[in-house]
This record gives sequence, C-alpha cells and structure tokens, in this order.
Amino acid sequence: MNRAVRRRPALATTALALLGALSLTACTGGPVPATGKARAADPASRPDLKPFYGQRLQWTDCATDGYECARLTVPRDYARPGNGRTFVLPVARAAATGPARRIGSLVYNPGGPGAGGASSLEEGMDESFGAAVRARFDIVSFDPRGVGGSVPALTCEPAEAEAEEAEAEEAEADGEAEQTSEEASDAVAPLYPRTEAARSAAASGARTAAEDCEEHSGPILRHVGTEDAARDLDVLRAALGERELTYLGWSYGTSLGTSYAEQFPRRVRAMVLDGAIDPSLDWRQRVISQSAGFRRSVDDYAEQCAEIAGDSCPGASPQEIRALIERLYQRAEREPLPVAEDSTYAEYGGMDATAVLDAVSMAMYTPEDQWEPLSEALREADQGDATKLGGLDDEEETEEETEDPGTAEEEQEEQKEQEEDETPEPPADNSGAALTAVNCLDVPHPRSLSPYWDALAPADRAAGVYGTAGVTAELTCRDWPSGGRSPHRVDAEGVPPVLVVGTTGDPATPYEESVSLAEQFPQGMLLTYEGLGHTAYGRGGACVTAKVDAYLVKRERVRPGATC
Repeated sequence: MNRAVRRRPALATTALALLGALSLTACTGGPVPATGKARAADPASRPDLKPFYGQRLQWTDCATDGYECARLTVPRDYARPGNGRTFVLPVARAAATGPARRIGSLVYNPGGPGAGGASSLEEGMDESFGAAVRARFDIVSFDPRGVGGSVPALTCEPAEAEAEEAEAEEAEADGEAEQTSEEASDAVAPLYPRTEAARSAAASGARTAAEDCEEHSGPILRHVGTEDAARDLDVLRAALGERELTYLGWSYGTSLGTSYAEQFPRRVRAMVLDGAIDPSLDWRQRVISQSAGFRRSVDDYAEQCAEIAGDSCPGASPQEIRALIERLYQRAEREPLPVAEDSTYAEYGGMDATAVLDAVSMAMYTPEDQWEPLSEALREADQGDATKLGGLDDEEETEEETEDPGTAEEEQEEQKEQEEDETPEPPADNSGAALTAVNCLDVPHPRSLSPYWDALAPADRAAGVYGTAGVTAELTCRDWPSGGRSPHRVDAEGVPPVLVVGTTGDPATPYEESVSLAEQFPQGMLLTYEGLGHTAYGRGGACVTAKVDAYLVKRERVRPGATC
C-alpha cells in the first residue's frame, strides 16, 4: 500500500508532500518479537535494555515558541542492543494547559509512514486536540526511526555531487542521440501497463528505486519497521516517566498503535486509532481497499464539488467533472502536461499521468481545504497549463526550505557523524523514502512479477486506474525480503478497550478497515464519523471531539453504533 497514508496537521502550514509512490523505495526486515500467549518477557527487565529504559528526557526550548524538545536514544537492533549502534529520535511536547489537573503525557503519531511527529507538533498539531485533552495532558510526539530528524535517517536519493554527475551524463547522452516522438511516448509510464514493454519498464524502474535505497541507506534499512518503532514507543513511555501509555494514532499511526498494543497490551492506558489500517489484509487486498477508497472519493468530489468548492468547480455537472479528470489522465499518458519553467515538474518535461493521479488523489484528504484549489488547477490543466496542479503543495513546503543551515563547525560535526554511520545525510523531507521503506518491510510481497500482473485486472475492476497504479506502486517491494510478520488478526490479549474512529468517506483508510480493526480488538469500540476526507478527530466537529476527549480523559466508553 505504497500510497501516502498521512494525517495533515489541521492548523499547520506544512502538509502532505506529493509522494509519487511509483518510484519510491523499499527495504528488508529481521526477526519480530513474539506476540500473544508466546509473548516475550517485559523488555524493560532485560539488562541489555536497561540503559535505554532508564534514560530521562532532557527538555529544552524548541525553535518554535511554546514547545519543548528533547532527544531519545533507542537501539538500532533490539536483538543486539549493546552493539553501540543506535537511533537518536527528536521528541517534542506541548505542556498541559491545566497543570494542576494534569493526568500525564499523551503521545501521538500523525501518520505516514514518513511523517515526523516532532515537527508536526511544532507546526501546531496540538491544536487538533480538544481543549479538555490539552488541559489534562502534555501532548508529545516523536520522529520515528529513520524519519525526519532521526539520526541516522533514511535517504534513497544520491548525494548532490553524485546527482550532478548523473545529470551531466544524461545531458551528454541526450546530445548524442535525439529521441523520436514514438520513443518519448513509450517513456511515459501508463497507469495500466498492458504491454510487455510497459510492464518491463515499470519493473525496471522499481528495481532501480530499490537499488538506490540499498545503496544510500543499506545499514539501516532492516531496522525501520513498525514493530521496532512500537518498541521505541515503549522506551519513550518509560523516558516520560509514565507507567502506562496514552496514545492517539492517525492513519499509519493506527498501525503503530496496533503493534504497540500487541507487544505491550498491559502497558496501554487508553488508545485511539483514527483512520485505521487493517493488519489482516495482504498486499493485494490493501492495494484494492485503498485504491477503491480513492476512486470513491474522486466520485464524491464530482458529486459534491459545487456544495464545497462553489463556482470554482471545473464542470457544471458530476459527469463533466469526471470526464475532465479522465481526459487529463489520457492526455498525460500520451505526453506530459505542460507546466511553467519554474514548476517542480519542469525538469521532467511536465506532469505525467502518475503525477496527475497523485495530485488528484492527495486533494481528497481534506475537501474543505483542498477541493477549491484542486478545481481551479484542474480547469487550468484542461486549458493547457498544469502548473497549478503540480504546485498544490508548494506553498506548504516553504518552511522546510528555510531552515537554519547551521555553523561551519556544526556542519563538520554532522559530516563526521554521517561518515561514522555509513549513511548519507537525508534530504530535508525523506517522507517518500520512509513511506515505501516501512510499507515494504511491514507487509510481505511476492518476489516474482506474475502476481503483480495478475493483480492488475482485479484492481482495474475494483478501482480503475487508481487500482492499477496502486499495483505498479508495489513493484519496488518485490526486490526486498519482507519483515517477519504476515497478515494477521490483532493479537492483544489483556489490552483495555481501544477506540477506533472511522470516516465513511475516507479516501486513504477506507471505513471498512476501521470496522474490521474495531472488531479484532478485545473490547474494541467503533466511533463512526459520517463525512468526507481522511480521519476525523481534529476536523470532524464537536461530536467527534467530545466523544474522543471523554474516552482519553475519563476512559469513558463509546456505545455500540455511536455515530457523529
């Protein structure tokens, strides 16, 4: 399921990156702790883990006023925690607004995989929580291993000098032989690769992406999975001085929370999983589930555009809007849609069909914010200029581009640490690498090509081009061994009641998966939000906020059939 499954900060200036999953990266996995009745002893009691469980966070002021920051050290390999290799993870917190009635810390994950929790908190994510929760809890988050400010962090992109050399070689090759229009057309990746040539090109591109990831992040690829991230979450719980964990996970954060509940069921105080991912689905089922969710959401956009986006809608009827989107996909498969010279897509010759599909899909996450600019961008793209369509996220990325470069001494120290770690410095935003790396590690994938090609027709029937593009996005994972877990139903005996929140019109984590996850948890509870967009808490109104807050603060149960 190598599409973005991320939670957009409700009041932040940084949001979803356009992840273009077809060219992302993958990784391998190692042994996984046992669960259920064969569950291992509490790791906090292991002598070799005591240095990690015994640490206390040293809080200092963050760069953003009103927040405190710290760093958490966790073993890179929990099977060999004493070998000296670690991840150092950024942690941030917003202190409880009512300290006299403080319950403790509430840890959240904003989604992904690949979203940095510490940075999302500094961007204002704490304001997504209800006033009652903010009063009673310190709101805490962290960058998972390999993500964001983690040291080391994933990167699957070549270093700057290497990239410049590659570009020079490519330019030289272009000068030696002109590409014919027919060859150029063949180079545009179709959303449904039907021919042998198209399938060979898709497989080759995926293999190259996997090789790039191995080359640039090989030493850490086997250690960035969700099982290990959940163990880090328990180390964080201990470092915060909490006997039990209070947790909220959006989107991918539900996978992290589920894994924690399976490994540490009696360490859970309260857990909210909003926009759930069903761990019982295999790779193909996940692709079809999520792709069908995006297709339904685009249909919702066509049907309800006038209601939400008003006069900006790119068609006078749902049929006109659907036809326009389909027309853009077909055009972009023949030739990339033109963009301005300063567009991110200019160096690629414009927006190909995958880029257009990604832009449309990502705009389904928050209709209230994204449908109007999407509508304007679609109209201009249909008129021959896809610049706005390709730049829907540009404004929200400016903060990451203005970070303090640091002093020369700091840069030298970072270079020294980087060389010792044998991993290159990651790009400012490594969410793309982390997205596929974690997904490939968490979910077993076939090693041969035929299962992917066999999945294309069923995916097309279930979700059209959203399904077929989803299948080809998974190709990178075939070149890597999977982690130790297989699709399974939740095994969390002894966990207290867990609250799952599902949105009926969720594009990225379809409602049916929330229903399934709630049923799998012992004493699982389901809160249904009847609405559009990705996840509910923080954007689903007062009803959702009140029920989730009451559960988190007072552990008040949600009645069966509860709906907002």
